[in-house]
Amino acid sequence: MKEKIEVLRQKFQSQMAEVSDDSRLEELRLSFMSKKGAIQDLMKELSQIPNDQKKEAGQLINAFKQEVQSKFDEKKVEIAALAEKLLLDATESYDESMPSACPTGSYHPITLIQRELEDIFESMGFDVEDYNEIVDDYHCFEALNIPKFHPARDMQDTYYLSTPNQLLKSHTSAAQNHIMKKYGPKLKESGRPIRAVFPGRCFRNEAIDACHENTFFQMEGVMIDKDISISNLIYFMKTMLSEVFEKDVTVRLRPGFFPFVEPGFELDIQCLICGGDGCPSCKNSGWLELCPCGMIHPNVLKHGGINTEENPFEYTGFAFGLGLTRLAMMKYGVKDIRVFNEGDINALSQFTSK
Repeated sequence: MKEKIEVLRQKFQSQMAEVSDDSRLEELRLSFMSKKGAIQDLMKELSQIPNDQKKEAGQLINAFKQEVQSKFDEKKVEIAALAEKLLLDATESYDESMPSACPTGSYHPITLIQRELEDIFESMGFDVEDYNEIVDDYHCFEALNIPKFHPARDMQDTYYLSTPNQLLKSHTSAAQNHIMKKYGPKLKESGRPIRAVFPGRCFRNEAIDACHENTFFQMEGVMIDKDISISNLIYFMKTMLSEVFEKDVTVRLRPGFFPFVEPGFELDIQCLICGGDGCPSCKNSGWLELCPCGMIHPNVLKHGGINTEENPFEYTGFAFGLGLTRLAMMKYGVKDIRVFNEGDINALSQFTSK
């Protein structure tokens, strides 16, 4: 068994070295990890091994399986980082070293993109709300269907304060419970739908590089009423993106996991660089991943006081999250996210509003 595993390991390493995109990575994963894959074949051979050797053989197979899964996870992160770098490199319109010719002050690029989005959503009947940067564990996690010790918390390691149960919010979704309790009475008394967006600064404890910051900006949005469907979500997202990029955009939804929505999606737009034909910026897929979204989970609606135990599906709604920092990078061609927080006047004053 040890010799067979070593042969498979060498074959796996050789094939992994040639993988450069998600499609090829998935093919390789299936060939090793699926029910008809190589590792499953090893498990079937256990029945033919003497009983006194089965324990050791099983341990070897499990160790090899964990090694393969770890390599797949590492490669997926590597491919995503490379794709993001290619996307940013594809735009050459911004040069942070250029001196500013504007003698007066200017708005920060994230402020510009935030105000533009606020105007768009207000024109569609959404209220614009603000929310605290310091929140408690309940609003940031538990009210969003992320209980204590849930694995999803590992993706949002944030900064905890010396005051018990206080932290810097890791996503604008932390305001959802507050918004539901604020507008819920109007929804039930007058039938006025809850339509709100709430931009804000978020914090996460992660390493800083050209594409990642520990301080960044997002915009969360929700719409809640009777008979809200995925079709409503697609309409509002497509309308908003067409306004931002000043052209009609084609969108699609892919399944995605987020604890506070069910079903959850990743919303993609057709690549604006190649028009969907396929290029390095979109990994030759013709699509760019832009924002997570989905139908609000029944548990979140119950926490917000919208639905009850007796009638858990009276109201439905959708939620979406936009990375304002990431959107500003795409719109203005900024290749290094750190520019936004450096306070370099020459770099930031190149941006002007319409």
